[in-house]
Amino acid sequence: MAKLFTHRLRVRYSECDQQGVVFNGHYLFYYDVALTELWRDVIGASESTVVDGADLVVAETRIVYRLGARFDQLLDIEMPITHLGTTSMIVRPVFKIGERLIAEGEVRHVFVDPATHSKKEMPTRVRAALQPYTAAG
Repeated sequence: MAKLFTHRLRVRYSECDQQGVVFNGHYLFYYDVALTELWRDVIGASESTVVDGADLVVAETRIVYRLGARFDQLLDIEMPITHLGTTSMIVRPVFKIGERLIAEGEVRHVFVDPATHSKKEMPTRVRAALQPYTAAG
């Protein structure tokens, strides 16, 4: 069974729209925060990957909104990794408040050379660190 990384954050007032719910664009920001914390916890500082000659860029995103999170609620972002390819990885974030599903999606990342921005193979140490968090999607 794969490990599941979850990051919790509290919704801030400034992130809510006129309807009193989190503005839809913030969910990708929340995802990015959760990915940064996953990376820090499992691999180390993201700069270390760049120093090693690889960077990670977003190639595709999709989010399905179910309910709106509101100010001051604790939002859990589950980060199941469903694919580790040769040059890419897919994460399917799940946004929840308690057991209530708020949103879910899919983000495909591609590893690139930081200097040329051309695709490159996922570093071996990154693959080894992420493998325990990978489940079939």
